[in-house]
Amino acid sequence: MLQLIFIVIVGLCLGNVSAQELRRVDDTELIQLLTGESNVVVLFNTNKNNCKRCLEYENVVSKIHPQLKETLSAIVVQSVDSNLVSIYDPSKEPALVFFRRGIPILYHGEVNEDEILDFFNDNLEPAVKELSDDNFEHLTQASTGATTGDWFVFFYSAECTVCQRLYAVWESVGGKLKRKLNIARMNSLESGISTAKRLGALESPAFIFLRQGKMYRYMAKQYTPEAFVQFAEKGYLTQSHPQPVPEIPSAVNDFLGPLQSYFKAENIQSLAAVGIVSLVVVLYLAKKLTKLFSSEAAAKTKNKSK
Repeated sequence: MLQLIFIVIVGLCLGNVSAQELRRVDDTELIQLLTGESNVVVLFNTNKNNCKRCLEYENVVSKIHPQLKETLSAIVVQSVDSNLVSIYDPSKEPALVFFRRGIPILYHGEVNEDEILDFFNDNLEPAVKELSDDNFEHLTQASTGATTGDWFVFFYSAECTVCQRLYAVWESVGGKLKRKLNIARMNSLESGISTAKRLGALESPAFIFLRQGKMYRYMAKQYTPEAFVQFAEKGYLTQSHPQPVPEIPSAVNDFLGPLQSYFKAENIQSLAAVGIVSLVVVLYLAKKLTKLFSSEAAAKTKNKSK
């Protein structure tokens, strides 16, 4: 009987030790960790409202702490009631984020030991590609719908606060779909501004799914990995209307673009005035040139008669 009691006490103590292995850090310590060179796994939790899911995450991550440390070469910590959580997950606590030398990916899925380990081990490297005006058409072949597969593109800008909070979310989408299609992001106001204009994606955040020469706009305001994945897999068929991908603008179109936008019905009076003035100038110049040529011809004739 005493042996049984002893075994139970030892088991409870070991359980407590396991739970305590997950070191808690404040925001200052966390920032220092994230700005270093190490991989870091962070469980963002809260003590508010008796969060059962938070306790569930804490128990599971505590159990797989040694495996995470070994297989990911990562520091594993917990941050409770952090002010930083909204930067990586708009839905807030609990959130499990793996920082790969500073690049975050948000875990989404069941609170399951094997699923967490598999997801993070499968995404040791970032899956999201960075596109620009220089490589967009070459990589996506968007207007031809050719051989590079489907693309789901996130148009962001540095000024967009929501965009900054979707970095880890979008990496999560990339990690989930990387074997099915291409996940990319593009700065709509800098390196990708011409493409953003072409596709009508200047307002950020904007999400466009490219498939077989057609584009489908993600218009929902649900910015979760689950919602994005569902849209890319089949939701685009019912949640969006296909549009043809605009052709690549030629150099001539780029030059004439401002003129074309000016030639609208509301400018017709101005155009008429400009046309009249232009006609007067042309007639005036023609008259002057005619007199000039006539004078030169007369002078040549006079010289010959001498």
